[in-house]
Amino acid sequence: MRHTISILVENKFGVLTRVAGMFSGRGFNIDTLNVGPTLDASASRMTIVVRGDDKVLEQVTKQLEKLVDVIDVQDFRDEDYVDRELVLLRVKADSTTRAEVMQLCDIFRAKIIDVQTNHLAIEVTGTEAKINKFLSLMEGFGVTELTRTGKVALSRAN
Repeated sequence: MRHTISILVENKFGVLTRVAGMFSGRGFNIDTLNVGPTLDASASRMTIVVRGDDKVLEQVTKQLEKLVDVIDVQDFRDEDYVDRELVLLRVKADSTTRAEVMQLCDIFRAKIIDVQTNHLAIEVTGTEAKINKFLSLMEGFGVTELTRTGKVALSRAN
């Protein structure tokens, strides 16, 4: 099962290493990891997506809460959060395919951020399902480069 965990941490040296070590020490591979600032300059938010058994991950969550620099841990489940991911990609698009690629970008509300003779650079944001569908459609044109931010998530209510 996939879990999205949001961890509010003190913005200090070595916190990321300790948090990541908690997962690797338990044999969990981190699918995505995103760290960024919050409204409070002394804190950062980590959003981690991992695969694992519910029971074992519950134990890891409890151990994370015990770390000195961890302020709060949330294991998002079901409908209690919203999430998004950002993807930048470069797609082959010559004069014969450019219009079709642009039409698909419109349908998915993706933005063309750079135009070259034989390529388009595209920015798309959305849920993991939307991103995966868009990427599968772009594969037919030839994706030459791709980078993903990983998931960021926000609780629906406090």
